[in-house]
Amino acid sequence: MTAACHSDNVIRKVDLLCQRNNADHNTDEITTRQLIVRRGQPFLITVEMAFAFQPSDALKFTVETGRFPSESKGTRSTFSNRGHMCTAGSKAVWSCRLDDRSDLQRGIVTLSVTPAVDAPVGRYALSVEPERGSAAKESLVVLFNPWCRDDMVFLPDEKERREYVMNEQGIIYTGTAHSITPNVWEFGQFEEEMVDICLRLLDVNPKYQKDPDDDVAARCNPIYVSRVISAMINSNDDRGVLTGCWDKSYQGGTCPTRWTSSVTILQQWYNNSCMAVKFGQCWVFAGVMCTVMRFFGIPCRVVTNFDSAHDENNSLTIDEYFDEYGLKSMEDSEGIWNFHVWVEGWMKRPDLNRGSKYDGWQALDPTPQERSEGVFCCGPAPVAAIHEGATDLKYDIPFVFSEVNADKVKWRINADGSKTKMKHLSDTSSVGQNISTKAVGSFTRNDITDTYKYREGCIMERVVYDNAVRRLNSQDDDSQRNTCEYISPEEVEMSLEKETNFRNAQDIKLNLKLRNKAQKYKRMTIFVNAQAMNYTGTVIQNILHEKHEKTLQAGEVVNIPIQIPYSVYSKYSANLDSMKVTAQASDGDGEIYEAETNLALEDPPISIKVLGEARVNCPMTIEVEFENPLNETLRCCSLTVIGCGLFRSGYIDSGINELQPNSTLKLKITMTPYKVGLKTLVADFDCSAFRDVKGSCTVYVKP
Repeated sequence: MTAACHSDNVIRKVDLLCQRNNADHNTDEITTRQLIVRRGQPFLITVEMAFAFQPSDALKFTVETGRFPSESKGTRSTFSNRGHMCTAGSKAVWSCRLDDRSDLQRGIVTLSVTPAVDAPVGRYALSVEPERGSAAKESLVVLFNPWCRDDMVFLPDEKERREYVMNEQGIIYTGTAHSITPNVWEFGQFEEEMVDICLRLLDVNPKYQKDPDDDVAARCNPIYVSRVISAMINSNDDRGVLTGCWDKSYQGGTCPTRWTSSVTILQQWYNNSCMAVKFGQCWVFAGVMCTVMRFFGIPCRVVTNFDSAHDENNSLTIDEYFDEYGLKSMEDSEGIWNFHVWVEGWMKRPDLNRGSKYDGWQALDPTPQERSEGVFCCGPAPVAAIHEGATDLKYDIPFVFSEVNADKVKWRINADGSKTKMKHLSDTSSVGQNISTKAVGSFTRNDITDTYKYREGCIMERVVYDNAVRRLNSQDDDSQRNTCEYISPEEVEMSLEKETNFRNAQDIKLNLKLRNKAQKYKRMTIFVNAQAMNYTGTVIQNILHEKHEKTLQAGEVVNIPIQIPYSVYSKYSANLDSMKVTAQASDGDGEIYEAETNLALEDPPISIKVLGEARVNCPMTIEVEFENPLNETLRCCSLTVIGCGLFRSGYIDSGINELQPNSTLKLKITMTPYKVGLKTLVADFDCSAFRDVKGSCTVYVKP
């Protein structure tokens, strides 16, 4: 950016050298039309004077951010090429020096300016003032700097910086612990409008509205900023980005499974005067937060925890209730979600006064589940502290610890209303499975479960759990409980085995195997149930209920085939997130046994491919193809295709309407890429029978 001054001014022109500086600061992917720099790292400014400049001459620089800039709060800094000009007690002091590329005799003064490494992030006004004459006015944006060793967000590995700061595409994992589904997500943190959107998000947060002076000053700290972002992604307390909805009533908004990009959501929020976008669920909240965190320069990754506990009372246990026929209660307030998605941000934690012990990845959760200090936000919770059960540290460690390591207790509700604890079915190991994030530099899954907890079944896992309980309830008598209790071995072993692949629109076949390990016969009453489930662990509908009576001789193995026809579950297929199949059995001795599996049904495929080569600012064509596998017409069909750097806005074709039985939809779409490099296309097909079937492909856009 170059600014010319009036002819009577001593300063003729100021050149912020945006293209060069933004490239040096890894912000040129956002724009080269305004200066965006990272703190603690020098950038160049060229000032063209009306006369020859002497080394003894001074240019005074002033940078200011916020409504009430103050040197004592670090939101204002005055400095010159002759040295610091700040007052005693100043924070976030900037500096500059003459650069060797200056041509002083011609009045061309090039200066190297270094923002303070603890400068608040945000938009700054910049003035350049000569010793005589009027000042020239400019502006710039300052971000956190994971490349700078002294920044609180410094990340030493360049490959990780490329992944967790610079990568605009990612993978968010959903499904179930045994059927993990990768979903391509467009973060798009370097779309040019993200500058105004992300800065606006900070300026409408309630803390800024209450005390703008302190809020802007606190933006020097990634702990504070990430906590604000966590609160502002949801709209529960404020003018946040997204409204959550989990009851399947999406009228007046967008079904959460439709979203594939943060950019569309953030644009809609910003363009509608910061009115919340409808609707989001956990992976959408996390995807949007990752975009904002990466924009500000805080290394960030999206994390999925399978079999995730929702503990409402910090007891570190989850109680589940079943009737005497083995059907799970539809009214459990606590429960085990198929999966839950949050983010991790990388930063130091000097506030915990433990040296560097808890620096590094911090769990942050923007999904509005429970309040933290009166606000719907969560974290930052050091992953290392979660691993060690340090539930007495900031922030929200008990809640996240419970998500990954709660104990599960199952109860049978008897006909008279009394409860029977199903001791063999209460377990300490099933919560927190296959904790997943995208691997660095590839589209493969990285399992990070070991960073959150010790291996299930080992002594240290139980030691840490008991320690977490003691820390959390240090004044409670119950805090001294020891969970390493002995439970006698089960006499009957039950398991559900897969007979076919679990594909939507096809019959589901399983085998229930029972093995009698006792030295005597067992007369068994067995209830088999299948329930359509929300991913949050709540029941949509009971689909199948069967009763079997079997007598097992000592050592005998019995197989019971289970079949769930498509005709039985078809009317729920577009709305269920999974299907839980449970077999509960009781013997004549009053013992209760169970086998359970949670099935994520695989949708039919959709393909997307590029026809020909892709060049920036040149038209290119893609082809999308989807085959209807059913002997019935698909109704209410719609197709959405998005791609950051490829479409200025998403392509939507709602004119498809219907797709005939066993027929194929094939569409060619033309677009003009506007950014160079590796980009991702994501297609979403929605209809009456299949909800938001997704496909993706990558394309390299040549210069």
